[in-house]
Amino acid sequence: MSVESVLAEMRSKRDPKAVEGMARFGISSEGTLGLSVPYLRSLARRIGRDHNLAKGLWASGIHEAKILAALVDDPKKVTESQMEKWVAGFDSWDVCDGCCGSLFDKTPYAYAKALEWSKRDEEFVKRAGYVLMAELAVHDKKAPDASFLGFFEAIEAGSTDQRNYVKKAVNWALRQIGKRNLRLNGAVLELAGKISRKESTSAGWVASDAIKELNSEPVQKRLRRSS
Repeated sequence: MSVESVLAEMRSKRDPKAVEGMARFGISSEGTLGLSVPYLRSLARRIGRDHNLAKGLWASGIHEAKILAALVDDPKKVTESQMEKWVAGFDSWDVCDGCCGSLFDKTPYAYAKALEWSKRDEEFVKRAGYVLMAELAVHDKKAPDASFLGFFEAIEAGSTDQRNYVKKAVNWALRQIGKRNLRLNGAVLELAGKISRKESTSAGWVASDAIKELNSEPVQKRLRRSS
C-alpha cells in the first residue's frame, strides 16, 4: 500500500465527533481524524511491516498516521536518528506511548534512550523516557534485573516533576518494574519509600500510588506463584 492510499482510506473514515471526544482527553484536534486505536491496529495488520511507508505516514503530520507509523515500522530498520526525529515530534501522550510501546522498546537503542530522554526537559520527550522504562519492563521478558535497577536513579529524579504527563509516566515505570518479580518488587518498594519522604506533592503521589498496587494481595500472590 502507498502512503497516499493509506491516508485516503484514513481520511474517508474521519469522525469529527470522535475528535471532540479525544480533545477531552488532552489530544489536540489539529491534524486529528478521530480514528479509533482498534481500527488503526486492524489497518496495521493488513499493511504488515513497511519501514518506508512508516516514514511517509509520520511525515504526513496526521495524528493517527503517526500512531499507525509506529505500528507498521520495522524495529530492525529504525535508526537512532529516526528515534530522535520522531521523539521531537511528540505532541500528545497517545502518540508518545504508542511509539514507545509498539516500536521504540523493540529497538537496540531502547535502554539507552530511556535514560537519555528521562534527563531531557521537554515534557513529551521526558515522558517518553519513562514510558520506555515501563514498556521494557512489560515486554522484555528476558532482561536481567540489573537492567531495571539501572533506571532507579532516573526514576527518583523524575518523581518530583510536577507535570502531569511526566509524573504519571514515572509512576507507571515504577509500578511495572515492581511487578516483574519478587526481587524487583522489594527493591521498588524500598525506592518508593525513599521517594515518599521527599518534600514534593508529585513524589508523594508517585510513591503512594505505586506502593498501594505493589503491596496489594493480587500482585503479591502472582509474584509468589511465579517465583
